[in-house]
Amino acid sequence: MKNFKSLLLIAVFTLGFGGVANAQKMGHIDFEKLVAEMPATKKLKLDIEKLGKTYQDEVEGMAKKLDAKMKKYTQEQNTQTKEINEIRAKEVQQENQRYEQLRQTAYQDMQQKQADGLKPIIEKAQKAIEDVAASKGISYVFDASMGKGLLVKKGEDLYAAVKAKLGF
Repeated sequence: MKNFKSLLLIAVFTLGFGGVANAQKMGHIDFEKLVAEMPATKKLKLDIEKLGKTYQDEVEGMAKKLDAKMKKYTQEQNTQTKEINEIRAKEVQQENQRYEQLRQTAYQDMQQKQADGLKPIIEKAQKAIEDVAASKGISYVFDASMGKGLLVKKGEDLYAAVKAKLGF
């Protein structure tokens, strides 16, 4: 029994000191804030807004034309034949489908351009975080963005160092 206690005591000290020797440095960064403040993100936002305005003008122009045509056809329906009214109804329906298609295409195009634009920005931010963490000997970096699950901020905040590395 005495040998068992001694072995247990040796094991506890060995594991305990081994755990202290292997302590890992940790850091955290608000990744969303970092990406949002990068100059490339601000430029991307302006580009997307510009594209959105172009699409909005195009969609609104098509909507006005469609609305004017519908009003005209509605006013003239009593003076036209049944066949002409049916042709006009199909025409309006087709234009309405083109209008909806344009809206959907514009939305998807903007989403795709944003995703394509953000990808290299995010990769650049991640690379900078990895470089700063490596230079500071930090093994783990947690995302401190709101709602990401970081509960305790005892590690080093890398925001300023990564921001400086990125040059903004």
